[in-house]
Amino acid sequence: MFTGRTIVHCRACGTKVNYVVPADDNRPRAVCPHCATIHYENPLNVVGTVPVWQDQVLLCKRAIEPRYGLWTLPAGFMELGETLAEGALRETDEEAGAHVELEGLFTVLNVVRVGQVHFFYRARMTDTHLNPGSETLEARLFREDEIPWDELAFRTVRETLIRYFADRKAGQFSIHCADIA
Repeated sequence: MFTGRTIVHCRACGTKVNYVVPADDNRPRAVCPHCATIHYENPLNVVGTVPVWQDQVLLCKRAIEPRYGLWTLPAGFMELGETLAEGALRETDEEAGAHVELEGLFTVLNVVRVGQVHFFYRARMTDTHLNPGSETLEARLFREDEIPWDELAFRTVRETLIRYFADRKAGQFSIHCADIA
């Protein structure tokens, strides 16, 4: 399980922190013994899309670690000052250079062991023009039977794609929430 213990020095004064349970709290936090600042560590949000053109899904081949050279949906860390939807659109543009319209939140996946929550939106591509960014070796469209299942970078991507194709076959899309062990 992810412990969240990533803070070593106080961001306010630079003193080495101690992990202790503060008064009126229920778990160890990074607390500065010099200035008493409590540093809370929270999960990181990963935001992305399932971009679709007709019967095809857009995937990106990663040009960065982790999982260099493997396929993923366009996604990345949410930035401060943006909504989930804004972040998903930004990441889709940065990684694939794809033009999309969001069609609704699709998966919410808790990845507790690495302290992340992944949010994927269904997205309709408005054209097939792609302009992959520096984090992507290749961006391309795949039909369901062409998906490189053994070359997917992350379990959250696999789970999202499985649910997407099942919902598409059923003719109705839902929001899916799951925990990824």
